[in-house]
Amino acid sequence: MKLDIISSEKVLYQGPAELVTLPGLQGAFTILERHAPIISGLDRGILIYRNAEEEVHLNIEEGFMEVKNNVVTVCVE
Repeated sequence: MKLDIISSEKVLYQGPAELVTLPGLQGAFTILERHAPIISGLDRGILIYRNAEEEVHLNIEEGFMEVKNNVVTVCVE
């Protein structure tokens, strides 16, 4: 799937991802390939994504995310 992580200042990541774990408002959840469409608010915590080369952990303050057509878009502070 494709992952886009953006903030108000810059694009933090654009590229492939095998999984994305996000700090949702009611607890952490993981997005995998072909996930159903979803929109969710995000809380302060750690966003984790994994691609073929690495696993990355990002501290975020808050934001929101959307999954649609195998594209995960995350907007963070």
